[in-house]
Amino acid sequence: MLISRPVAAAGALLALGVVAALSVADVSPPDPRPASAAADEFSAGRAQAHIERFATRPHPTGSTASVEVVAYLEQTLRGLGLTTEVQETVGVHDAHEGSKAALAKVRNVVATLPGTASTGRVFLVAHHDSVQVTPGANDDGAGVAAILEVARALARGPRPRNDVVFLLTDAAEVCMCGAAAFLGSHPLAKGPGVVLNLESRGSSGPAVLFETSERNAALVDVFAEAAPHPVGMSFSAEVYRRLPNDTDLTLFLERGFAGLNAAHIDGGSAYHRPVDVPAAVDQASLQHHGDNALGLARAFAGKDLATMDASGDATYFPVPGALVRYPGWLVWPLAVLAAAAVAALGWFARRQGVVSGRRLAAGFGAAALPILVAPVAAQLLWAVVAAIRPGYSQLLEPYRPLWYRLAILALTAAVLLGWYAWLRRRVGAQALAVGGLGWLALLGLLLAAGVPGGSYVAALPALAVALAGLVALAYPRPAVQLAALTAGAAVAILVLLPTVVTMFPAMSLAKGGAAALFAMLLGLAVLPVVEVALPRGSGRWLAAAPAGGAALLAAVLAATGLVVDRFDAAHPTGTNLMYALDADTGQARWASRETKPGPWTDRYVNGTARMDQDFPLLVHGEAELSTGPAQASPLPAPKLTVLADQRSGDLRTLRMRIQPQRPVRLLAFYVDRAGGTVQLAVVAGQQLPANGHVTGHHSDDGRWTFSVQFFGPPAEGVEVELVLRAGSGGSVPIRVIDGSDGLDGLPGFVPRPAGVGITGSHVSDLVAVARTYPV
Repeated sequence: MLISRPVAAAGALLALGVVAALSVADVSPPDPRPASAAADEFSAGRAQAHIERFATRPHPTGSTASVEVVAYLEQTLRGLGLTTEVQETVGVHDAHEGSKAALAKVRNVVATLPGTASTGRVFLVAHHDSVQVTPGANDDGAGVAAILEVARALARGPRPRNDVVFLLTDAAEVCMCGAAAFLGSHPLAKGPGVVLNLESRGSSGPAVLFETSERNAALVDVFAEAAPHPVGMSFSAEVYRRLPNDTDLTLFLERGFAGLNAAHIDGGSAYHRPVDVPAAVDQASLQHHGDNALGLARAFAGKDLATMDASGDATYFPVPGALVRYPGWLVWPLAVLAAAAVAALGWFARRQGVVSGRRLAAGFGAAALPILVAPVAAQLLWAVVAAIRPGYSQLLEPYRPLWYRLAILALTAAVLLGWYAWLRRRVGAQALAVGGLGWLALLGLLLAAGVPGGSYVAALPALAVALAGLVALAYPRPAVQLAALTAGAAVAILVLLPTVVTMFPAMSLAKGGAAALFAMLLGLAVLPVVEVALPRGSGRWLAAAPAGGAALLAAVLAATGLVVDRFDAAHPTGTNLMYALDADTGQARWASRETKPGPWTDRYVNGTARMDQDFPLLVHGEAELSTGPAQASPLPAPKLTVLADQRSGDLRTLRMRIQPQRPVRLLAFYVDRAGGTVQLAVVAGQQLPANGHVTGHHSDDGRWTFSVQFFGPPAEGVEVELVLRAGSGGSVPIRVIDGSDGLDGLPGFVPRPAGVGITGSHVSDLVAVARTYPV
């Protein structure tokens, strides 16, 4: 079945190396264009100039900086000759997990380029707000700047067929309330339409199409033909649909719009952190975002948008220079064909006497070992690294993750080669090769059943390599065998390597086992060519030597990562610290979400305590936080004033005003279960989207039956109307909490030294003041 000709094998391996290099290059962002680029082209240089204007300091919803950003965006779009407005209203979004109802006073910037004979609208969407600790140059300054540059190019060109709407939303970071407000009340929020949402979860890497609406075949066709650098995988889109993650696009999809979501996700160390400054923006990533957005906007602006969601789902993945796609109905036939091809390969090899049935069974069983061991080994490697460098637990990714990613790949190769050296003579090279393909084929069938858009990652490599093996058996001439096996391995590389490359930033090194799993599947598919590289009759040491070398290389790469990726002033570690003042008792506490507080945080906390009862605003899933005593600061608590109180039977209607007594970013209130159940709630004139009852932040005993968070509250406060069904007590205990940003000036707080930074969290450095009002 396999030949052993070292020179030819070296040539085959070199060819596969070239294919791998082309595949990696294909999922890399393009070179950026300067500000002097042609007027009809997207220029990262021109887009970067916008980022340097508006993303210079944090600008969360409701802040003074946010107002300035909105003014700049409105002025810029209006200066392009576009009909531009600021939608200023209160947006409300009831979180899907049932943990809270959230509202925000939002300022959406909406600009329109009218079409000549519109069949619908093309929406280009990005959010202009940042989290409270970062300028948000990438998240989502890059998306906003890309849209401004796309708007310039479209406005300078011929009028499109369809209306194009440039929507820069507010409050996406905290509640997606800007998108909710636009969809709920703006006259342009009507279909048919296609939404292009631009996001970021890092500072570099390609702009990956990671989400689509359902029935996406027509959308994917346009993406493949109109995007200059189409990077996207249906596997990623299928996985994302099953995750509890939302963006502005989520709300559009719930309203029936067709849509595409793209983001650059590498460089996660900058995500939601103070280091996300304009200088951190990778110009190549910005160019990738903009090139694709401009190409897609032009394409969709000329389409009949009513047909964009009339097709089924597509399977798609990138190859050098193109995006392969095929209709979803082919998923099962290809998965079954791959399984049949692997079964035929085993049958043919046994019929020709190359391998026995017993060895085939042993090879299939043995091939499960590296598939299981590689992910576990990767997780153990990262556990060791994280133990040596505990500050990594507060970062999404290290600053220089490449060394660790290469270490995981080297470790995966060591597992594969060590397993192969151990069992090559015992079980047989042919049996191991067929066994590995058997697991690929089986995974292809399982994915076809559960994650149809991801079946290709296993089914196509299994099919290609199995067919190559059949050719090698049918034509036992060395040149034919080598050519066939190399071609099959090349297909496996083209299909699987982009998945491995993008899996690392998508899942982070803390879940590096996922990338190791797919790297192992790729290794098993390339295994027949590895066998060709081994001379016939070679001893076990020749097969084992590469395994030992790969293991040593993994150790060296991990050690190099620890040496070069150190924390310093330019690359600070992450810390999480909050301050909670209970105005009822006059006591204050420091609190942190760090489960194992680092040296800086440790000076403020000395144990753990439940915070969900008194300060549910600070918790997110966990009831206990790391805490420590703090000096009480003379901060005023938010005020609750009853404006009206009426009773009718067992229903009580309360109208009240909740007003912060200091500048704050958010305001929240919680109704104790003793007060009864909330049947109706109207906050700031907005009826909450709940069927008679909204569940709130819950402690283990279910103390809070209703909760609301309001972001960017006005200084005059928020008016609330509650209709309650009577509870066990005579009064309604309402816990009111407000939050401001920044710990400087608090008694006992010492500013962070160089090299100590802030963790990317929506409550990092939050100052919360609470009071309970029995109403």
